[in-house]
Amino acid sequence: MYLPQSDNLAIDTFSGLFADMSESYKIFWFNGILDGVNKGNNVQTFEQIINHMVVDAWYMVTEYHLNLGPSDALEKLIHMLQQDTGLPSNAKPRDILLALEENNNREIKRMKSRLTENVPYRLQAPFMRDFNAATWKETALLNERINSHDNLIYILSKERGLSGTLEISPEWMDYLYTNYAIISGWVELKMIQYLQRRNPNVPGLADKIRAPEVRKLRKAISFWKAVVEITPIRNIYTEGLMTTEDLSLDHFVPWSFVAHDELWNLVPTTKAINSSKSNDLPNWDLFFPRLCQVEYNAYQVIWQNEHIHRLFETCSKEHVNSNEAMMGLYQRNIPEADYRIHLDNLLRPTYQAAKNQGFTEWNPTFITGG
Repeated sequence: MYLPQSDNLAIDTFSGLFADMSESYKIFWFNGILDGVNKGNNVQTFEQIINHMVVDAWYMVTEYHLNLGPSDALEKLIHMLQQDTGLPSNAKPRDILLALEENNNREIKRMKSRLTENVPYRLQAPFMRDFNAATWKETALLNERINSHDNLIYILSKERGLSGTLEISPEWMDYLYTNYAIISGWVELKMIQYLQRRNPNVPGLADKIRAPEVRKLRKAISFWKAVVEITPIRNIYTEGLMTTEDLSLDHFVPWSFVAHDELWNLVPTTKAINSSKSNDLPNWDLFFPRLCQVEYNAYQVIWQNEHIHRLFETCSKEHVNSNEAMMGLYQRNIPEADYRIHLDNLLRPTYQAAKNQGFTEWNPTFITGG
């Protein structure tokens, strides 16, 4: 992806901002600055940017369990803030910001301040090739030496820590504001590439850098409601018979890990149970055999009932996107034993990867009856 050129600014140098990035701070810090630019703010406080970083990474850490780095301080700050405030993983940005602004926890303040120790200064290191390791350690003169360079994106105030401020140069302010959409897309691409390195086994990373959009399950719900009306389908979590009333579709392996709505990972349950399970993993040994039975029952109805078959064909255009799934789970005349093997092959690696990523096992108080 190419950045817009400029006659007055060192865009080639600018394009290397994230070339040397072992932790996530640089990209989140710059994204906070860029958001401020888009709002017309050429002067920004360190604390404002840090708060934006927390909001920016909140879903990645709490909802999607992404790894930001081996000892990432931003990730640790988010975990501590959630523990201290009880904010849910799907908290709205304004609620996270309010919690940050009103929080008096000394450890949280300390961790926020720690994030300002290096990244405000080192982000612009590509523009300061004359700096060596000793120069970076001379903190008393660091701001003055940085500000003496030409063509920097921003200059720094004398204050350090959360009370520090930066001022974006008029030339860079104009460039960033004018080309905001392109630069924002470039930053997003760099973010995805960084997260892929840190989370090599996690699917759908491009969908996990922001809060999830409302998922469209209308066709899948219509399919399952029709199946439930024609044949007995048991709730895999309670073993009670399902009805079309209060029917909800649960992602067996949570959506926040798989980032897809494939039909073979969707199973009917009630809204209350779906809410209770949330983003947890069901016990594999207990619930996977029940899932197999329910999915195979639905598969049989697809080939026994013309109306259900038409609904499946409509649903599959959005909810069966893998040739492996289509051939192994939905072709005619698949024996039940083969069906179980195919479903196991599709789900087990994903389930295990989610478990390795930190998704916890759901321990319902009900597992039978109804």
